[in-house]
Amino acid sequence: MRIRLVLLALAFASAMCAVESRPTEDALVDVHRVYVDQLGGGKTSDQFRDMLIAALQNTGLFVITENADKADATIKGSGDDLIFTDQHQSSDSIGVHANVGNGSSSRSLNSGVSSNATMGAGVTNSDESRIEERRHEATGSIRIVGKDGDVIWSTTQESNGGKFRSAMADVADKIVRQLADETRRIRELAAQTREGQQSSGGDSKPTVAAKQ
Repeated sequence: MRIRLVLLALAFASAMCAVESRPTEDALVDVHRVYVDQLGGGKTSDQFRDMLIAALQNTGLFVITENADKADATIKGSGDDLIFTDQHQSSDSIGVHANVGNGSSSRSLNSGVSSNATMGAGVTNSDESRIEERRHEATGSIRIVGKDGDVIWSTTQESNGGKFRSAMADVADKIVRQLADETRRIRELAAQTREGQQSSGGDSKPTVAAKQ
């Protein structure tokens, strides 16, 4: 029994040390209310911020606040949507030429013979095309900063757009989807750790009572 109590005490101490020295990213478990700061970048940064807020709200994992003082963490970063013209130029040319010639000539004093045969064929075709396509390339770099100024989480995403969404909307979706997946994973691990600690604590009480 005494050995079991020692092992339980060591396990609990290790768990407490792990909580105190946990990686910065694990601090996501304590982030429930966030403030999305003004983002840097081009003219489309405000639109990108609105897309992030809408996507974060749809996850149901965070409460979005407009009061930075009430937030557990602040989302900062930048986003931009570049517009450029992509040019494609091609040229195709086909040419076929064939010539066949045959000739003979024979003359005498009273008669003469002359024959000549000539064949020719030629095909020429040339096709040139030039296509100009207007394209978008969006990039977004986001970081979550805690109240103490530490960067808890960060990512960078880019996109050329999808079939049914713009490039910037696709970048916002990628960022929030990655954040949501990692937040769920960390919260589930934290819940399992708490359950394990509660189970260990519940087993130790009757053991101590029986020893007394």
